[in-house]
Amino acid sequence: MSIPAESPSEEEFERSSHHPPAPSDELFDITTTVDPSYIISLIRKLLPANVKHGEICKITTSSPPENGGDQSRSIDESETTENIENSVEQPVDYSFHCQNKHEDVAAGEEAWEEFGCILWDLAASKNHAEFMVENFVLEVLLATLLVSKSARITEISLGIIGNLACHAVPRKKITSTNGLIGAVLQQLFLDDTPCLTEACRLVTLFLPSDESVLLAEALQSEHILCRILWIVENTLNIQLLEKSISLLLAMAESKQDVVAILLPPLIKLGLPRILVDLLSFELSKLMEERSPERYSILDLILQTVEALSVNDDYSQEICSNKELFQLLVQLIKHPDKAEFANCCVTASVLTANILTDATDLALEISQDLLFLQGLLDVFPFASDDIEAQSAIWSILARLLVRIQKTDMSPSYLHQHVSILTSKSEVVEDELLNYNVDDSSEDHRSSTKLAARTFALKGIFDILSRWKTLEDHLKGTLYMEGCYVNEREVDKMLHYCCKYTKSTAEELMNDSTMD
Repeated sequence: MSIPAESPSEEEFERSSHHPPAPSDELFDITTTVDPSYIISLIRKLLPANVKHGEICKITTSSPPENGGDQSRSIDESETTENIENSVEQPVDYSFHCQNKHEDVAAGEEAWEEFGCILWDLAASKNHAEFMVENFVLEVLLATLLVSKSARITEISLGIIGNLACHAVPRKKITSTNGLIGAVLQQLFLDDTPCLTEACRLVTLFLPSDESVLLAEALQSEHILCRILWIVENTLNIQLLEKSISLLLAMAESKQDVVAILLPPLIKLGLPRILVDLLSFELSKLMEERSPERYSILDLILQTVEALSVNDDYSQEICSNKELFQLLVQLIKHPDKAEFANCCVTASVLTANILTDATDLALEISQDLLFLQGLLDVFPFASDDIEAQSAIWSILARLLVRIQKTDMSPSYLHQHVSILTSKSEVVEDELLNYNVDDSSEDHRSSTKLAARTFALKGIFDILSRWKTLEDHLKGTLYMEGCYVNEREVDKMLHYCCKYTKSTAEELMNDSTMD
């Protein structure tokens, strides 16, 4: 069963418009002044409706109180904020038993939504977030998550906690609040798309933090990981798909101790296969129609696969996947890359990683002229990314080494020269940008220098072969409709000589310094 990409009703649309979700940007720098007593009053109003309205509620804990007495109690609106902690700070296994009229519950949910959305926005501020956790907002939200039957209230609760998790002090408080992490993870088993979206976002925020190990230990259950993978595979909602894949990416890019906890069971559950299937689907959508809202999903999938490809324990499984390699080649060959340039850059880095381990695959694409052309087209989009530039040069070097070893016919040689010279400005710009921008780089720069040297020597060899062809052969090839600008050939030869010489000197200097 797929999680549907719902078409909201008019009532739901008005409600979501009136109470917008949290800002998409997780990096907040908001300065506002709100009366602390107002924040406290909002937190008190978030207590479950049966408690807020003075109904008698029995709190059943998982263990008896120390004095052996009964923990049932009555709470009314007159209680102070200090009493909130006593009313809701209980172990995770408790429930509220009450008898509310249906009309009262509906009215309570509407008011809760209004107050909750205000706190959702206020939690974006570091000062407000810290003040809120000092005044037991997490305990109140925990109580709400455990008793609420409203998907909207659950979504808002998760949204507030998610915004609080963007700040260091509240994030630590979240992990130390007994039962809260477990309650949040339990929401991953809901069938409500907005709730799942907020739950994935919240968990993702924790993985790069100092509290990530605690979360990983809670996440490592096969039951929970299976559910996350099920969501990724089955949801039709673009926003949920993006957030759930972002969660997988965060797991793959986490600290080593977190990766050691989470990746083995994920790999066992078929994560590489799922990622390849997702990539195949997104590429098929890309070929059928342009959907800009899906480009970020495509890039997230590629980044997640890339993160696995650089992990020594799982790189072989990624690099040996022929279907994955063909999908990457297909993407790089796409003629119009401007709208999804980041995806092509990521695909180039991933391709270079694969070719490092599976060198035989270079032979398969060395004869693919469209791939060569597509790869050169990626250069302008990688101008500010030295890792991506190095990856492109590395792929070129591996391809051109194979081409040099083949006995090319004049026609085949002509096609290669035509492509290389048609991209001479792209190559020239990359060489010039490198000298200006990358002089301060360390070992990454040396890696790029070495790859660039091999690639330029390969280009030089192909162009030199062309120069030795007899004029009558060139004329015949021109008549076949594939033109080569001789001035561009000479220009490319000049740059190859110039930059291979300068590269050799730089590499020698680096070696001397080492």
